[in-house]
Amino acid sequence: MRAVVQRVTEARVDVGDECVGSIGVGLLVLVGVTHDDTTERAAALARKVHGLRVLRGGTSVADTPDAAVLVVSQFTLYGSTDRGRRPSWSAAAPGAQAEPLVDAVVRELRRLGARVETGRFGADMRVRSTNDGPVTLLLDL
Repeated sequence: MRAVVQRVTEARVDVGDECVGSIGVGLLVLVGVTHDDTTERAAALARKVHGLRVLRGGTSVADTPDAAVLVVSQFTLYGSTDRGRRPSWSAAAPGAQAEPLVDAVVRELRRLGARVETGRFGADMRVRSTNDGPVTLLLDL
């Protein structure tokens, strides 16, 4: 699994004219799934995100009650431009495999006590955020 984690002061996801998820202070997490990912890897990613001490004051979502997480599926994180200018998506898992694993990340974050909002899997989403810092991390598990 791969995730881009951004510390934000606010973030939201719109599908058409509908806001499907929004947070204030917290983390925007774009999640990509590849073919050999598992529910165990999804849970490990969630635990890593929950405990990352990247919020203001060196805190994490785990110890900041007002912080939240916005999880957005992002198959393009596994795009490759090794051969020319047109990206290949062959390393990204198909939707039927990826969706349950993104859901597993969300479930584990909620089990850990995080307030979690999400995008809509497979939808044409518009993601808006205000990166704080800026702080942006790439996690590969």
